[in-house]
Amino acid sequence: MFLLYSILYSIGFLILLPRFLFDALRKGKYAAGFWQRFGYLPEFDSDGKPVLWIHCVSVGETNAARPIVTELLKEFPDYNLVVSTTTNTGQTLARNLFADEAKLVFYFPFDWGFTVRRALKKIKPSVVLIMETELWFNFLRETHRSGAKVAIVNGRLSEKSAGRYSHIKKFIKRVLQYVDLALMQTDNDAKRLMRLGIRGDKVKITGNVKFDRDFDEPESDLTEQLRERFAISKDAPLIIAASTHAPEESLILKAFKETRKNSLDKMPRLLIAPRHPERFKEVAELIKGTGFTWSKRSQQMSEKDKHAEVVLLDSIGELHAIFPLAEIVFVGGSLIPHGGQNILEPASAQRAIVTGFFTMNFEAIVKEFLEQNAIIQLPKLDDRESSKKLAEVFLQLLENAEVREKLASNAFAVVQKNRGASRKTIAHLESFLRTSETL
Repeated sequence: MFLLYSILYSIGFLILLPRFLFDALRKGKYAAGFWQRFGYLPEFDSDGKPVLWIHCVSVGETNAARPIVTELLKEFPDYNLVVSTTTNTGQTLARNLFADEAKLVFYFPFDWGFTVRRALKKIKPSVVLIMETELWFNFLRETHRSGAKVAIVNGRLSEKSAGRYSHIKKFIKRVLQYVDLALMQTDNDAKRLMRLGIRGDKVKITGNVKFDRDFDEPESDLTEQLRERFAISKDAPLIIAASTHAPEESLILKAFKETRKNSLDKMPRLLIAPRHPERFKEVAELIKGTGFTWSKRSQQMSEKDKHAEVVLLDSIGELHAIFPLAEIVFVGGSLIPHGGQNILEPASAQRAIVTGFFTMNFEAIVKEFLEQNAIIQLPKLDDRESSKKLAEVFLQLLENAEVREKLASNAFAVVQKNRGASRKTIAHLESFLRTSETL
């Protein structure tokens, strides 16, 4: 079955190869780290110390790894940390976040046996932590064969993903034998993984480490810089549309237009932060066509920044810093069947949060927020009705500070109540981290 998987993986790679080559000519995101993905990594010297490899797919997993890295290096200072990512945006963020902690930040290898072995030979990890649930079949087998321990950390497995894996349940059960420990976010995540065949004694429930995220001083400094540059104040309340996907920006701009038209007092402003950097230009053109005055983060500072009705946050890793400046945060990926994006950062910043109907990726978290009156979630609607309903919600929240503040404080209380997953994670990892440390 591993042979068949490798053949199918190779066919998929060959189909996508023209895209890689075309992207290489433009120095685009798919070509980034191309040779590293074949296992040709930069020079790395562990100085005889054990190596801890943490793999983060993209921005969300990289951010989630922050509290774990802090706790791990505090408890196990003798380890050398290396971090891999799959996406270009994750790579950029990881290089910034872990500049002082990681000995090496690199791209995750393509999932062939020979590329994985080449990377493992270079890194020689004692322990590999996979953030959330990235089941790369050859990687798990080759890492196990190398003698390294493998743990899934902050694991989550949606019903949809579990359903896909169930079509190859016998094979997945074999792959899961190579996982030494699975630290899952919720009871449902754990049950889904066990249904796929992992041994129950390998599975623990730790909660979601994203609740443990803190805003540190550099972020506070950036918040103040953004506040000053865009002259953000309560006199023109800011609505943030965070981590948006197509066609959400169009729907939100329509809702914003309706909101401004019916605002009785202070005229709101809108900041849009698209989820994927490759869409920055597309969204800029969309905003330009609305007739709103607008500016964007990437351009040189000018006086128009202070008066722009719409701001485009076309930067990576800065969204967290602008959440504290908002009155309302709409979290994207939720007006379409994508499954939603993370609501915990705006909750940690004590903001009033609104989402669309489609939040399957964060099912347990959204459920708790709804139960605690800590979020407003739109019903399932078509595009026209979504814009109309979103405008209604924006107006209600802008005109009722008490409701807005109650939502924000309830959201923050949910975050505080659920903190501690990082410590639970370290406690479960301790036994084989200490074992590997002495090898």
